[in-house]
Amino acid sequence: MTEQTQDNLSRRERQIMDIIYQKGSATAAEVLDNLPDPPSYSAVRALLRVLETKGHLKHRQDGPRYIFSPKLSREKAKKSALRHLVRIFFDGSTEEAVAALLNVSKSELSDEDLERLKHLIDQAKQEGR
Repeated sequence: MTEQTQDNLSRRERQIMDIIYQKGSATAAEVLDNLPDPPSYSAVRALLRVLETKGHLKHRQDGPRYIFSPKLSREKAKKSALRHLVRIFFDGSTEEAVAALLNVSKSELSDEDLERLKHLIDQAKQEGR
């Protein structure tokens, strides 16, 4: 299976995926309870089916309920979302994205945080990234 991205999702589909990633798995009723300005229950069920058809979700049955969970691990989804963000908002520049993250950080970075970032940069250099 090719790696799915959220590039082809509507605003509402993204909201649903965000809820399911936050919860780990969810029923249609749980998704409905967590959506801002929610549509009808039937609309949520239809959107969950669409997301499953697009390959973003899978389900298991628990009695009469379907419990939906993401097909991609949270880690793979994070990487995909970051690649998309860097490509769209930073013209593919990782350096600009990192600089922006450092500028919007609400807390001071500890010496430990800075050392970890330095280690990651050194590792990327060694790997030729």
